[in-house]
Amino acid sequence: MPIKLQLGDRTLLASKLWLQVREVGLDDETPPVAEPVPPVDSLQANSQGFLIRSLRIADKQPTLRAQHEYLCYVSSQHQRYYIDMRQSFEEYKSKFSSKTRSTLNRKVKKYAEHCGGKISWKIYQSVGEMREFFRYARTVSEITYQEKLLDAGLPDSEEFLGEMEQLAQQGDVRGFILFHEDKPVSYLYCPVSNGVLIYAFLGYDPDYMNYSVGTVLQWLALDHLFEERLFRFFDFTEGQSEHKKLFATHSVQCANVFFLRNNLRNKALLYSQRVVDDFSRLAGDTLNQLGLKSRVKKMMRFGI
Repeated sequence: MPIKLQLGDRTLLASKLWLQVREVGLDDETPPVAEPVPPVDSLQANSQGFLIRSLRIADKQPTLRAQHEYLCYVSSQHQRYYIDMRQSFEEYKSKFSSKTRSTLNRKVKKYAEHCGGKISWKIYQSVGEMREFFRYARTVSEITYQEKLLDAGLPDSEEFLGEMEQLAQQGDVRGFILFHEDKPVSYLYCPVSNGVLIYAFLGYDPDYMNYSVGTVLQWLALDHLFEERLFRFFDFTEGQSEHKKLFATHSVQCANVFFLRNNLRNKALLYSQRVVDDFSRLAGDTLNQLGLKSRVKKMMRFGI
């Protein structure tokens, strides 16, 4: 069934499309493609085309081209980072340099000292625990830059809580909360699909930025998850960040690919989107050359 969504990953478009969507999971063993091809599925009457998320690609792809009855638009090309969980935590830690291990241990120790010698944190996975996790996670999420600026915090709805409880009933969710005394300061939410943990939502209280609470919680959670020995991968999904690169053991080159009906309306839409994307990239490159990109990001995230 097609779904209604807005085109593009950095989109400023107001236009909406009905698309048939497929998400390629890490458990999909299809080899990378040299060139994306449209799905063989038939287009439904009100569908404008297809969106394939996280398609594995062998080489860099052109942004826009015509492919028979479709316009192929590659909205993003990115490394998809993940952790191979089919090892022990000790084996996993060996992938870090001694300097990085020392840095991680120092961050955990610093936060423990701030907490009076012992870190308070909790794992949530049963149906009866999800409402408490939701309450604490929402307390943190509502003050994060992800929610304030990007509208990408943990969803605040009874419907989402119901989905969490349904996953918990199937044993397919893990939630983690890090506390300072009784105050939640960071959360991590990971649904599970076919033995793959999905890095869905992570947030932390910006007042605790100097204590690296997001990193501390990630490290504690991974220690626990490796101990469970139930999962194949920890999937950081699309999008690149230093956090994902730091903790990942592997990555695959992926792309989000649209196949839209080849008509004048969709051509105009895609060319408009391409102009927006090119401008966004140019602005980012210019800020980077001026040495201002990291400063602007910091201002956007923390207002400083």
